[in-house]
Amino acid sequence: MILGAVWEREAMVAPRTRGLYVARCLAAASLLGIIATCWLVVTGSQSITTIGDAARFGATLLRILAPLQLVLAVLAAALTAVLAVGIEKDRRTLELLLVSRLGDPQLVLGKLAGSLLRVGLLLVAAAPLFALASLFGGVTPPQLTRLLVVTAAAAVAAAAVGNAAAFWRDTTFQALAITAAVLLAWLAAGEVATLADRPEWAATISPARAAFAALAPDGGRTLPGFLAVSLAITGLTSGIAVAGVRRWNTASEPRPKTSAAIAGRRREVWANPILWREVCTRAQGRAMTLVRVAWLAVFMAAATGLVIEAGKERPDRFAVAAAVVPVVLASLLAVAALAVTSVTVERDRGTLDLVLVSDLEPAEFVQGKLLGVIAAAREMVLLPLLLCMALVPLGITSAEHGFYLVTGLAVVTFFVTVLGVYAGLSHAVSRQAIAVTLGIVAFLSVGVATAMRIMVAFGGSFELQLAPFLAAIVGGGVGLYAALSARNPSPAVGWASALLPALTFVAITGFLQGSPLQVFLVVLVAYGFATLALLIPSIAAFDLLTGRSD
Repeated sequence: MILGAVWEREAMVAPRTRGLYVARCLAAASLLGIIATCWLVVTGSQSITTIGDAARFGATLLRILAPLQLVLAVLAAALTAVLAVGIEKDRRTLELLLVSRLGDPQLVLGKLAGSLLRVGLLLVAAAPLFALASLFGGVTPPQLTRLLVVTAAAAVAAAAVGNAAAFWRDTTFQALAITAAVLLAWLAAGEVATLADRPEWAATISPARAAFAALAPDGGRTLPGFLAVSLAITGLTSGIAVAGVRRWNTASEPRPKTSAAIAGRRREVWANPILWREVCTRAQGRAMTLVRVAWLAVFMAAATGLVIEAGKERPDRFAVAAAVVPVVLASLLAVAALAVTSVTVERDRGTLDLVLVSDLEPAEFVQGKLLGVIAAAREMVLLPLLLCMALVPLGITSAEHGFYLVTGLAVVTFFVTVLGVYAGLSHAVSRQAIAVTLGIVAFLSVGVATAMRIMVAFGGSFELQLAPFLAAIVGGGVGLYAALSARNPSPAVGWASALLPALTFVAITGFLQGSPLQVFLVVLVAYGFATLALLIPSIAAFDLLTGRSD
């Protein structure tokens, strides 16, 4: 069998872990909770008396669930594919696979298939719930089938990109950053087709446009084209990975260096050696320039879209959001990934033990990691801020609103940095630490935004909508506390877990009501308090989190 032992290891051993079963149950429970919440909201605000009312509910519900499932499936597929290879590199076990009898196709495709199995099981678990939503009417079985096929094809293509990037780049962070840039470019290509007044081309290229087109009565016309594009991306990236896997991961014989050359490269170590290592060495892998160029290209594409919209008499708010929001969300995920991997790589390679036996203080370690992450990811921190600043001179927003936006984004960026370092210290297993960090960022952005979209789609009395949404917020808070207090149950972390989803909900509500000052103040309070709640235990309980003391 072409996938061989790698498939057996990935497919038969890894899925038996408790974390995967929990993930499946949580995914199915979340979708079921969304369906139940939507039903409670719509029945509490209006009467469902005719078949037409039920059909409109079913169609609107599926339009809410479709983009949520697509985003989560693509992110999960890319993340699991990158981690499947990145963990092998960090633990130095990829060399053992390379010197085994496995062929290059077996290694690359086995890792890809193993990572896709996890995501495929989640999609299979979600299919009956989507079928349940279609029972209300308004959606036909062919539409539902097309939607699931588009989601699966986009997930396979995203996993193939992440798999190739993980084999290519040195570190997990570089692979995640390159994967995010490629996925953004994929979405941008569809938006370019939309701007060129080619909606059929956009539905053929972009997974987001293809998902909405699949729900249309004539959505079958664009489905073959999108499947061809997804298959081309999968085949191209997998072929490149097969061709270069040994060349990328086999060290060449280093040339001996003379004592004079070594003396000439001697450098002074800063007062904080952790910060010096993160900034002045290859702590994030070689050839970081490629990552920076990729993000600069993404920034230029988004800025071009903003300039085009600003030149119109009435800029489209959706088009502006489509240019800014994906870049901001991808930057938050990338910064969080860099923060958590900066700690997990130390643990996997055994260098964290050297730090623990040194005379470094906990504050020095945490401060060095935080500042080092921000310095290493400076393009991912600064370019989204510049993109938001550009809204003011382009006339899309006022100077006051631009200040709120830039300051709020800076606060949230520092929060995800602290979150990554804290999760890396709290979880001994690298896969769990990375999944927890990126999962929390996705929940606070995509999850809460989906809840607000439900409120807008099924608008009615706020009092009738409050109870089911409070249940969702409480459930999210409990999940946050369980993820963040794995090794250090802290009252501050408990309060942050309880308040953060609720205050994020309030902030989005203020945005919908046109109160930018309220949004700004709530974001400062919510994420400022959450940052302190995670930062203080990271230092005070450093010995407990790292295992230095029981």
